[in-house]
Amino acid sequence: MSDVRPGGPVIASEGSPAPLPQKKTKEAKPASLWTDAWHDLRRKPIFIASCCLIAVLVLMAVWPSLFTSIDPADARTCELATARQLPSSGHLFGRDNLGCDLYARTIYGAANSLKIGISTTIAAAIIGGLTGLVAGFFGGRTDTVASRITEIFFAIPSILGALLIGATFRDSGLGIWLVVFALTILGWPMTFRIMRAAVITAKGQDFVIAARALGAGSGRIMFRHLLPNALAPVIVIATINLGGFIAAEAALSYLGVGVQPPEISWGLMIADAQPRFLDAPLPLIFPAVFLSITVLAFIMLGDAVRDALDPKLR
Repeated sequence: MSDVRPGGPVIASEGSPAPLPQKKTKEAKPASLWTDAWHDLRRKPIFIASCCLIAVLVLMAVWPSLFTSIDPADARTCELATARQLPSSGHLFGRDNLGCDLYARTIYGAANSLKIGISTTIAAAIIGGLTGLVAGFFGGRTDTVASRITEIFFAIPSILGALLIGATFRDSGLGIWLVVFALTILGWPMTFRIMRAAVITAKGQDFVIAARALGAGSGRIMFRHLLPNALAPVIVIATINLGGFIAAEAALSYLGVGVQPPEISWGLMIADAQPRFLDAPLPLIFPAVFLSITVLAFIMLGDAVRDALDPKLR
């Protein structure tokens, strides 16, 4: 038996067990696509390996002096008499055709390659994402005009179009931003198509109809409801395209319309080493290997993110 006092706690009588204190249970947070994706990504070795590689590459680009004490921009570090020297303790990759330290130039070449790749990816994602969002949401003539413009850009070969733009504005003084501009102009249509298809699929869902019934405007529906639900495939394609943009920059630099001396990039290093490849293959092999590893790392990351964000592939 227990005594109950008005306005007071329950008091246990003699011989009866005291009531146990109740523990507060934490309410479980509802699972979302992003939390499930992150949970899956942490278990994927391919995701961990690609992130480690990308982290090292970003560190090389941001802080190259951490990897080498030689500044390749200093002409005094180049000795023509030691051109095409084989690797040694003081020069891990040897020397290039001009007698410059190949290891230092390879490390410093990561900065421009990653800067161009990341800048182009962001610009293409913003332009293609916004135009795809508007075209997919409004449909009708807006969608028709935007789709026809996109088809025109799709008809232009990417490297040929970028080569034409780079050759035309080579003397504009834009430097690496000319490469970013050329690759962005030809790279945004893919993001447009992905975003447009995702928006068209999502705008017929119940949550969009409910938001409309509650009086939400077009801007709120697009950016508050549709964009978060259509963003996953855009992130996947942007991650994969980043590696492609880095490879495209190397191709343009190799053809002479990308990064220009005295700037350093892997594509430019490959172009400089190609004429003497049979005599000295190392000045071409090392930047080519670093370029391949970088592109592969971003493609691996994109594949892992795609598998995690697509429930059908789990």
